[in-house]
Amino acid sequence: MSPASQTEDATRDRAAWQQAVAAVLAKARKVDVSELPADPEHLLDTVTYDGVTVTPLYTRRDETAEAPLPGVFPFVRGRDAHRDVNRGWLVSAAFGADESDAKKINEAVLDGLDNGVSAIWLSVGGNGLSADALDVALGGVLLDLAPLTLDAGADIAAAADSLYALLDARAAAGDGVTDRAAITIALGASPLTDRFSGAAGVDVATAVALAGAAAGRAETVRAVTVDGTAFHNAGASDAEELGAAVAAGLEYLRAFADSGVATADALGQIEFRFAATDDQFQTIAKFRAGRQLWARVAQVLGASESGGAPQHAVTSAAMMSQRDPWVNMLRTTLAAFGAGVGGADSVTVLPFDAALPEGSVETSKSFAARIARNTQLLLLEESNLGRVLDPGAGSWYVEDLTSKIADKAWEFVQQIEAAGGYTAALESNVIADRVADTRAKRDSDIAHRTTAVTGVNEFPNLAEAPLAAGPAPLEGVARYGAAFEALRDRSDRFLAEHGHRPKVLLAALGPVAEHNGRTTFAANLLASGGIEAVNPGTLDLATVAGIVAESETTIAVLCGTDKRYGTDGVPAVDALRAAGIETVLLAGPEKTFADAQGADRPDGFLTARIDAVSALTGLLDTLGAK
Repeated sequence: MSPASQTEDATRDRAAWQQAVAAVLAKARKVDVSELPADPEHLLDTVTYDGVTVTPLYTRRDETAEAPLPGVFPFVRGRDAHRDVNRGWLVSAAFGADESDAKKINEAVLDGLDNGVSAIWLSVGGNGLSADALDVALGGVLLDLAPLTLDAGADIAAAADSLYALLDARAAAGDGVTDRAAITIALGASPLTDRFSGAAGVDVATAVALAGAAAGRAETVRAVTVDGTAFHNAGASDAEELGAAVAAGLEYLRAFADSGVATADALGQIEFRFAATDDQFQTIAKFRAGRQLWARVAQVLGASESGGAPQHAVTSAAMMSQRDPWVNMLRTTLAAFGAGVGGADSVTVLPFDAALPEGSVETSKSFAARIARNTQLLLLEESNLGRVLDPGAGSWYVEDLTSKIADKAWEFVQQIEAAGGYTAALESNVIADRVADTRAKRDSDIAHRTTAVTGVNEFPNLAEAPLAAGPAPLEGVARYGAAFEALRDRSDRFLAEHGHRPKVLLAALGPVAEHNGRTTFAANLLASGGIEAVNPGTLDLATVAGIVAESETTIAVLCGTDKRYGTDGVPAVDALRAAGIETVLLAGPEKTFADAQGADRPDGFLTARIDAVSALTGLLDTLGAK
């Protein structure tokens, strides 16, 4: 078949598909096909917080030139062409965050290594592990087999000195490591991103000095980590996280250049840390785009071959919920999948209880850590996801999404550069304001429940036990469902004071077949704010006074069909008010009561488009939940 014939067939097939799409959409929207646009499939497009349009179908029209193989510029398909496909990415786990006993930390590290961990992320300093106890904490750990990343904040210089002393002592004692470069260390100095997040850390000059000392080591040591999770945790979109991180990386490169460090050596001192979310395709494309962006920086500096910086993925702290925390296991599974398939060098899965005050669930910390570790091991050893480098390559959707995220991120880099560079953009709030805008949009979508957070604003479990008292982890993280969870906290306090949760009566009109849809909607909506829906069945106006008395509430929600509202709505409202209900709401649009006036009208209308956080806050205020 000639190319012209193939093109004609493809055009004809697409036209037939568009007609089928139009027929389905016209039926769903209850309009005539002629009322739809010529390209009806675009009515199904979605737009991300970066302004990237995701279409419902990708075809050869979206095909791009094949990217080079992994291990070569622009590294979009992976920075390492020789990654062990039997191992896949490194399974990283965090240790020492809440522990100062070096022996206990060592036991946890060795247990993790015995059970599948292949990279160590160790907290040092503060109220935790002392820098001079590193030799105890790392006793028996073969650092040529398990790369080490430090999280030492302001104590990074002392931690580096202690670690070097340990490495030198082992080398002098003959530890059997013939290739010292096989020992891979990330010191984790992150002054620029610490400055954004407000974390305690060192200054850029100290980071540059650490890099100078690291460059003289026989081991492979990178001093600087550009921690993109700082932006993600504040509410940044994927492209904003990448763009701000690349801009910070540029600032480090300038500092290295001012200190006389060669470009290739400077690039060799930097690695990146990014958040992985439960949007698997966004995550896959994000990590691919991140490598492409940094490779472009290296190319501009004349060191293309040095543009493959390591990537450490951490499952998103912002997506972790306190309510129905078991769903976090599903979220982190999707996030780990996306990061691994997207080519991250190492992945850390946060425990499912990462957002919970201690004692909120009847499981141990070791159980949560084991589940987090095994999430990756199942992906690697049973699903074999590490056996193919860049399995998303060639997917028209993944390639298009990668390119568009990279473009949007580069635009943000240019905006930051136009503001005078990363530090100047921080001081002028260019980065903070942009991130805040995105956070506000996401919060609004979650409040209006156009974005679902399972177990929080959708399908909440009102029967779950209240959270334990005490400080909650992840302080300062813009968690996605936090506004709804604050409402649930109010409900818990009400429960403790009164022995029952705040209640609202569901006044169902007509048979179950008529009202079930809206009673279910109303109960789900109310539960997301910690309010119990009392549903005695179809409302009987003759016995409404007794029903209201038994419900122990002054608020009711009418639930029925639009047609039923037209016949029975006003009498039901009047009967409820006469029985002592002070606030009558309607599950449905306002137009259904367009002709009702005064006391005959409901006091509010609950629809899928309302700001649920605002509405539920008002209900809790009325019900006396402090």
